[in-house]
Amino acid sequence: MPETSPRDGGPHDGRPRVGGPRGGCVYRSEAGERQIRAWCEQRIAAWSELTALPVTDTALGPTRAFRTTRTTDRETPPVLVLSGTNFNSATSVDCARVIARDREVVLVDLPGQPGLSAGVRPRTERAAAYGSWFDEVLPRLTDRPVTVLAHSLGAVVALASKPSPLVHALVLVGPAGLTSAAVSSQLMRVALPWMIGPREDKSTRLLNFMSGPGYAATGTHPHAEWMTLVGRHCRTSLAPGALPLECLRPWGDTPVIVATGSHDVFYSPARLHGPAHRFLDADVAVLEGAGHLALDERPERIAELIRSVD
Repeated sequence: MPETSPRDGGPHDGRPRVGGPRGGCVYRSEAGERQIRAWCEQRIAAWSELTALPVTDTALGPTRAFRTTRTTDRETPPVLVLSGTNFNSATSVDCARVIARDREVVLVDLPGQPGLSAGVRPRTERAAAYGSWFDEVLPRLTDRPVTVLAHSLGAVVALASKPSPLVHALVLVGPAGLTSAAVSSQLMRVALPWMIGPREDKSTRLLNFMSGPGYAATGTHPHAEWMTLVGRHCRTSLAPGALPLECLRPWGDTPVIVATGSHDVFYSPARLHGPAHRFLDADVAVLEGAGHLALDERPERIAELIRSVD
C-alpha cells in the first residue's frame, strides 16, 4: 500500500543510514505465518522447472530464492525478479514462466514481506537496509551478470543497492523510489474494507482497482485468494517515498528501462516521466491497458523489454 513519505537522509557518503537490522514481524501469528508459507510452497512446487536454491543467511535474516532449471543460452543474461509490496516468488510464477522461455530466471523473496524469507522487517531506514541486503545476497544468487526486473518496492531495493558488475541492466516496472505514490479517495474506499475485514470479494475489488480495465471487466482476479490471506495474517507495509539523489546518480552507467501501466493508479506515466528522465536519463515505456500489476497483466510485453537490453 502506498504512502507519501519524505526522502531519507544520508550519511557523509551520500547513502541512507542503516539502523538496527531487524524490526517488527510481518505476521500476526505463527498459525498465519504457516498458512502463508504453505500457500507459497504449494505454488512454487506446481512449477516443476523451478528449483530451490540454498537458504542464504543475511543481515535481514534467512532469504529464500529459486531458479529455473531449463537449459538456456549462456550468452543471454538471466533475469532476477524483485517483487513489490505483499508479493513474492510464488505470486510471480506466471510472469516468470513467460520470461523463462528464452533465459534463466531467479526469483527471490524479500525479507519482511509475506513469503518464504525471514518475516521480520528492517527496523529503520528500510530502503537503505534493503539496498544493503541486495548487495549482500546478489553474489550468492548468480556468478554472471543479470538483468534485474524490479516491480514497485523491488525497484527501491535495486536502486538503493550499489551498482555492480553483476547487474547487467535494470528493468523497473511501476517503480517506487523515483517519486511518491499517488493516493486517492478511491484507493481508501477499496483498501480500508480489505484491511478491516479481508474477504475474497474485498480483495478482488482492491486488486481490480490496482489493475487495468481488463481485470475489472471480469469481476475476478487471480490474486484474490492470496491477498485475502495477506489481509488476514499479515501487517501490510507502506510504499517508500522517493530515494535520495545519491542513490540514483550512480546508476547512470547502467542500462535502465522504466515502464509503467497506462492505468497505474500509483505510478502513472505522467507521474514517472519527469523523475525517470531527470534522475535516470530514461524514457517511460507505457504498457497500454495495464495497471500497477503489470507483471501479471502484460508478461509478454515485459519479456520484450527485457530482450531489448540484452
